[in-house]
Amino acid sequence: MIEVIVNRPSFEYDIHSLVKAFFPRENVTVRVREDFIEETKLRMTVVFTDETVSTELLTDAGAAGNGRRAIDYADRKETKNHLKRLIYSILSEYTGQTLPWGTLTGIRPTKIAMQLLEAGESCGQTEKYMRKTYLTSREKAALSVMIAERERHVLRNIDYENGYSLYVGIPFCPSTCLYCSFTSYPLSLWEKRVDEYMDALCKELDYLSERFSGKKLNTVYIGGGTPTTLSPGRMDRLLHKIQTGFDMSYLQEFTVEAGRPDSITEEKLQTLLDHGIDRISINPQTMKDETLRIIGRHHTAAQTKEAYALARTMGFRHINMDLIIGLPGEKYEDVEHTMQELSAMAPDSVTIHSLAVKRAARLNLFKEKYEEMGLENNIQIMDMTAGYCAEMGLSPYYLYRQKNMAGNFENVGYAKVDKAGIYNILIMEEKQTILAAGAGAATKYVCPGGARIERVENVKDVGQYIDRIDEMIQRKERFFAEYL
Repeated sequence: MIEVIVNRPSFEYDIHSLVKAFFPRENVTVRVREDFIEETKLRMTVVFTDETVSTELLTDAGAAGNGRRAIDYADRKETKNHLKRLIYSILSEYTGQTLPWGTLTGIRPTKIAMQLLEAGESCGQTEKYMRKTYLTSREKAALSVMIAERERHVLRNIDYENGYSLYVGIPFCPSTCLYCSFTSYPLSLWEKRVDEYMDALCKELDYLSERFSGKKLNTVYIGGGTPTTLSPGRMDRLLHKIQTGFDMSYLQEFTVEAGRPDSITEEKLQTLLDHGIDRISINPQTMKDETLRIIGRHHTAAQTKEAYALARTMGFRHINMDLIIGLPGEKYEDVEHTMQELSAMAPDSVTIHSLAVKRAARLNLFKEKYEEMGLENNIQIMDMTAGYCAEMGLSPYYLYRQKNMAGNFENVGYAKVDKAGIYNILIMEEKQTILAAGAGAATKYVCPGGARIERVENVKDVGQYIDRIDEMIQRKERFFAEYL
């Protein structure tokens, strides 16, 4: 255990995230108190005075590092940056390691770069700022700026003020993956209530289409769960509801996350094509059958290739594939084998996820068992995946991070020149309002000028969503009445 003692309640979350980045396998606690827990592996104290902040790292052998910085509490952001740089320098010296993203522990590094570029800073000035302020490596600073520039190009025709996007959640899957923390339920347990769920979902969509009838719908994303667990008839009903209920005149992108290869059939794909949708995801996560078995995905690598070939043959022009790096037991050569298989298929876009061990996932509940197998990620693996994407003609176009990621790396989306996912960028950069319908779906309202983001969420439980759909709609109405 690593304990951090703070004398005033300030920045506990930021302190915890940064210490955890250095010690991902340790239990880290941050407390506002003066007494100590016995037998902690390391103890750090953070002491705020009216003019300074000081930090000391203590071990059984005594002090292992300390420092002090002058601070100005009038500027909370700069105070936080001073504190994090101080903690970073002490922990970096103690552990002998540097973090590729420096003190950045938030999920949107490119948002910082984009704000600076939009304010008139040059690429060089932006990179320098990120290295100086957040101690990011040259490579990560450059990556952030490059992606921010591409994002600005992709979003050039998006209407932030009068436009919006729509997310529709289908919370059913063939099975629950080991690492999953999303709102997802095995279809076999809910088959008898799927039509009730569809009724509730369509009712919510009717409300949203009417409430935003004067706005411009720019993108639609149907995710989950696994949307293609729906039967062709149910998918047809959903797509018809969206395409007839909402004004499609300003639509620039419509994506359906097919996801699991074992949920894809020719009839389901034909239903999508009949509605003019040819942008889908087919997500293998890995092309190693043993790993697929371990993580609870009931399909094989061969089924992934079959589903991909079927979709291509039928005429889908944009197929995305997602991979996860750091899965239990996977080594460099396993990831390279997966990349070689993807190269042969030649998808239009690929998202490389670094495994994040999330609190709500089964992987976290049995973490010790799977850590014995190895949860490996490193710069060599990330560079290798980037190299294969480049050979496929795919360039980075969006990036985000999560807490407790293997190797403290990032998730990067790669795409061909004209195949970048607009919705993926919008959800990360938070530049446009995204309405969300379905169990566990969270609407994000971007206030005028992007000054702040407000959220309103639906209940996660499918049964509760069905039974309380009127309450969910009323909750949204109160929310929009306040902010619109």
